[in-house]
Amino acid sequence: MPDGLSLVSPVNAQPVFSSSATQFHPIGTQGKDRWGRFYRYARAGAVDLVVGNALQAPSQLADHQAMVVDAAAIGDKSLNLTPGATAGAADLYADGVAVIDTTPGLGYAYPIKTHLAITASTEFTVQLSGGVTVQVALTSSSRVSLYSNPYRGVIQAPTTMTNVPVGVAQFIIVTTEYGWIGSGGLFGTLIQGTPGVGLGVGIPGSAAGSVAIHAVATIGLVGNMMDTGVDGLVQGVKWILP
Repeated sequence: MPDGLSLVSPVNAQPVFSSSATQFHPIGTQGKDRWGRFYRYARAGAVDLVVGNALQAPSQLADHQAMVVDAAAIGDKSLNLTPGATAGAADLYADGVAVIDTTPGLGYAYPIKTHLAITASTEFTVQLSGGVTVQVALTSSSRVSLYSNPYRGVIQAPTTMTNVPVGVAQFIIVTTEYGWIGSGGLFGTLIQGTPGVGLGVGIPGSAAGSVAIHAVATIGLVGNMMDTGVDGLVQGVKWILP
């Protein structure tokens, strides 16, 4: 294991300043360092992460929303779904959630264990996590939307958000490798504009990977400035994500 900043929780964690092809913790595990800062264990998406860049969850696929589902009985441990005309990799939604968005079964959210590669417009099976079973019987009228674990395949926050903010890169986590991203506490973050000290900032900014002054209707809040912002610099932001 490379040398670097280690966490006090979880014990013997992969150091923050490292990128690993081996997964050491469940995706989304929360970590804490001795200075009280919080992290999330994440897998990088298709591009190496850039230190100081704000990050978002992987973009959602519209064709994997509101999918037709075969009838499923109470106690079933899997769901048979038919996607739209978009394929997907095996375990794209592992550690994610299947949400029943149309009655019967409306509102239930089932954690996902695994699935094979998704072929466009072709039925596939989602295995639910151990001990999780269908609670209300589903019919052909039910519809299911799949949501990936927000920390599996994280990407640089774009200038137009395509998913939720998840944190800030603290190391160059290599494409598809694993490591820790900052989520709560003081971290260096790319600034857009000149937000005042103490003011709320969020994403998207006008530059990819940046945070900008928080605007309720258009920019999601992620933290507060620790000093007066300077456009294009990496400065201290107290992140407030869980």
